[in-house]
Amino acid sequence: MLIGHYAVAFGAKRFARATSLGTLFAAAALLDLVWPVLVLAGVEKVEVTRGATAVTPLTFISYPWSHSLLMSAVWGALFGLGYWLVRKNRSGGAVIFLLVVSHWLLDWIVHVPDLPVTPWSGAREGLALWNSLPFTLITELTLFAAGTWIYFHVTKAKDGIGRWGSLALCVLLLGLYASAIFGPPPPSANIVAWTDLGQWLLVPFAFWVDAHRVAPGRISVAAADARARAGAARV
Repeated sequence: MLIGHYAVAFGAKRFARATSLGTLFAAAALLDLVWPVLVLAGVEKVEVTRGATAVTPLTFISYPWSHSLLMSAVWGALFGLGYWLVRKNRSGGAVIFLLVVSHWLLDWIVHVPDLPVTPWSGAREGLALWNSLPFTLITELTLFAAGTWIYFHVTKAKDGIGRWGSLALCVLLLGLYASAIFGPPPPSANIVAWTDLGQWLLVPFAFWVDAHRVAPGRISVAAADARARAGAARV
C-alpha cells in the first residue's frame, strides 16, 4: 500500500490529537522509510519484474528486517517508547505503536505471499489484493477518503497554510499514488529505493501543515495547569 498507510495516519489523529500529523505519518510509513535504506545498503533485495502483479512490477525478494511482522512490532515498540519518553504522552505512544504494526497488516492485504512473519522463518504471508487493480483502487481510495474525512473533522485550519496546505498534501499523495500505479515501471531496483526515500519529505510537510491546524477540544498541558491553578485560587 501507499496512500492506505497515510490514510490510517490521518484517521489516527482522532485518537492522538496532541500528536503531530508528521509523527503519525512517520509511524504509519516507518517500514517503508527504513526499507529503501536497507535495500541500498544491500541488506534487503527487490527486483523489477514486469507483470509481477496487476498493480506493481516489484518482486520483493527479501525484506525480513523492515517488513516482517515481528520486526514491525519491534520498530513500533521502539518508536512508541521513544515518543512516550520524550513527549510524556502515553496514549500517543500507544497509537504510534499500533500505526507501525498496522503497516504490516495493510501490506498483508495487498501483497502476494511475500511478507515474512519473522526474520528467520520461511513463512510468507499475503492475500494478494494486488492481483486485482479495481479492488486495490477501491480499497485504498476508500481508506484515504475515510482517513482524510476524519482528519478534517477533528482538526480545523488556523490560517491559509492549514487550509490550503493540508489540501495540497492530499493532492500530492493522490498524485504520487497515481504515478506509482499508472506510471511506467522503474528501470532498476536502485531507482525504486532512491525514489522511495522521497517519502521522508512527506513527514516534515505533514508537520508543517498540522502546525497550522488545531484540534478543537484538545487542552494543552499548560492550559490544564492554568485552569487547575485558577480553580485552586478560587477555593
